[in-house]
Amino acid sequence: MSKLAVFDFDSTLMDGETIDFLAAPLGLEAQVAAITERAMAGELDFYKSLRARVALLEGLEEEKVNSICGDLPMMPGAQEVVTGLKERGYTVVCFSGGFRNATKPACEKLGVNADFSNFLHAENGVLTGQVGGEMMYSNAKGDMITRMQGLLGVGREDTLVVGDGANDLSMFAHADTRVAFCAKPILKEAATHCVDEKDLTQILQIVDSI
Repeated sequence: MSKLAVFDFDSTLMDGETIDFLAAPLGLEAQVAAITERAMAGELDFYKSLRARVALLEGLEEEKVNSICGDLPMMPGAQEVVTGLKERGYTVVCFSGGFRNATKPACEKLGVNADFSNFLHAENGVLTGQVGGEMMYSNAKGDMITRMQGLLGVGREDTLVVGDGANDLSMFAHADTRVAFCAKPILKEAATHCVDEKDLTQILQIVDSI
């Protein structure tokens, strides 16, 4: 029987926020991090906050972006949880309001079955400050998870979701097992399980206890 596990990327599979790492060379880390914090707490519209943060990255070289994104720190237990869930019959997918430059290399390394994220626009090898993609809106993950469930023939009772912020709420609405991982209070309220230490292997214990 098919089962589906969907992970957020930033501060879930990966230890940190991609956009904060990208803002560091421009000296804009604190400015970007402040907007991220408010968006994840549900205080700002995700789409508006994403556009505002990406606009600050204008002028960053694409080569630099890919170099930073190829070397992001994975969350402790990321490899073990992906391998363990696949052994238990799960299709493991990543939904990210972040960027393909980061999710693609990380998910290939971890053995994640598919990743869905946004694209940073570049011209002549330099970021334009524009962003596009399917994961730009607060309801995007919810729309995508129902499409995945339909494609795979998986019901909500066989769906596991893991995330940390407000933009994960829409996918939490479509799963019976909902793990808030080192999460904001707004997401913990919607969760069936909370993991409050940076150790993704705890999710395997949750799955085995269901």
